[in-house]
Amino acid sequence: MRDSFGGATPRRGFLGRAAGALAAVAGLTAARPESVAARQQHEHDRWLERMTGKHRQLFDFNTAGDGIGLIRMRNFIDGYQSAYGAKPDEINAVGTFYSGTTPLAWNDSVWAKHGVGAALDLLDPRTRNPITRNWYAAPREGDPVLQNGAMTEASITRLVADGATFLLCRNALERWSARLAGRGGDAAAVRREILANLLPGVVLVPAMVIAVDKAQRAGISYMRV
Repeated sequence: MRDSFGGATPRRGFLGRAAGALAAVAGLTAARPESVAARQQHEHDRWLERMTGKHRQLFDFNTAGDGIGLIRMRNFIDGYQSAYGAKPDEINAVGTFYSGTTPLAWNDSVWAKHGVGAALDLLDPRTRNPITRNWYAAPREGDPVLQNGAMTEASITRLVADGATFLLCRNALERWSARLAGRGGDAAAVRREILANLLPGVVLVPAMVIAVDKAQRAGISYMRV
């Protein structure tokens, strides 16, 4: 092999430089934050290990409303199955519970005991009183959520049964615990009670802003609802 001036280029030197370049590329690849190894390094990110499907999306919703965020998740799952023939294990839908949706992660006992319906200003149209159970977890006939009962298959319970994951922001949980405990109350005790009464399929994460960042680094698509 000759250089540009007609001289010979030592073969050993050329191969050494080529090997060095390949090693540098391999090092950059291994250092990418979205790699599987990086995602598995911290316990707070273990929920990402479940995200093995071909079709993965995080639905970011922080207000309860009619349950539109849950309906979007249902449409995502059903659409891929009916239109694209995707199997259940090929679909990963992730919902977010923080800010105004934080209480959606809790079961009926917490809602009844701590007046969550009043805190969210959700009234039962039949009684005009604040609701005392989590309508979004398992709606009953006549509950004015999920398109007035037309989309009960979008309930949290049904979505979890179909493989959906829900993330609960710990920062939001801390604020809600203090709010429900009231001035001078035992917020730590309320927090422990809530954690013991989370709905199945709910995963506690340190902060939703970090969880969204982790999801995007892992290649999960994002939808703001």
